[in-house]
Amino acid sequence: MKSFDIVTLTVSPALDKSAHFSGLVPEQKIRCQTPLFDAGGGGINVSKAISRLEGTSLAVMTSGGSTGEMLKKLLKEESVPFEAIETQSWTRENFVAVDDNTNSQFRFVFPAPPLTITEKDKIISTIQELDFNYLVLSGGLSEGLSVDFYQEIAEMAKTSNSKLIIDTSGDPLRKVLETGVYMIKPNVGELAKLIGVEYLEVEEVNEAAKEIIRKGGAEVVVVSLGPQGAVLVTKDSYDYVPAPNVAKKSTVGAGDSMVGGMVWALSQNKSLKEVIRWGVACGSAATMNEGTQLFKLEEAKRLFEWLKDK
Repeated sequence: MKSFDIVTLTVSPALDKSAHFSGLVPEQKIRCQTPLFDAGGGGINVSKAISRLEGTSLAVMTSGGSTGEMLKKLLKEESVPFEAIETQSWTRENFVAVDDNTNSQFRFVFPAPPLTITEKDKIISTIQELDFNYLVLSGGLSEGLSVDFYQEIAEMAKTSNSKLIIDTSGDPLRKVLETGVYMIKPNVGELAKLIGVEYLEVEEVNEAAKEIIRKGGAEVVVVSLGPQGAVLVTKDSYDYVPAPNVAKKSTVGAGDSMVGGMVWALSQNKSLKEVIRWGVACGSAATMNEGTQLFKLEEAKRLFEWLKDK
């Protein structure tokens, strides 16, 4: 059995492409600059973030067609260990385009390709054959996977006494909370839906998160407040961390960078106070880079130092 401290799972990865152009005009050719390519998808981005923090994780992912081959090539170039589950459908592509005339960012996200029953079973068996302390389930589900797919994996993780961190939304998140996980990272809107209300004020976040904890859904709830920062809630604590004031270029991958920073900090046995601050530092640092790039280590370290006493 292969052993890793951290394992991430991405059932619907993407080959992320980003480029600049000048002027969005209907029915005319939009001339783009040379594109940049990145291996993307929730869990993959988390593993890339951990790698940038000089940590190690195994990225378990699906991969199909020539886009899947390029995905693997990009991960090899970044020295991110991975386990690829080959699929009949090609790995999807996503596209981010920035209009230099207005500095507006356009994000084109395509549907996740379907997975067969055999491919689904291979994902399950791959996870079963691994030994890990932390398992990160991040991103949406592909067609062919039921809404309780993450819940099935959560039940497996529970029997192995590993800590499960999940970053998804909607019905897959609701189902997995029935089993209970170590940590979730909803934004305010997602948290509101989880407790059955339309809207939450910032001052209501603490009680809403504690409601989930009291019901056994999670031990730790980290709520992203966007430009206002984030909060970390446990059954007996509440910690608000403001977002640093940085020059934002792109929000792509910021949430995944935040999760990566937190999981890396957990694996380093850091306190929850440090965990949330590493998360905010990495997430904020990711917004300082263009397109689908994540953060730079030196920027994340600098922001963490600023946040230490906040």
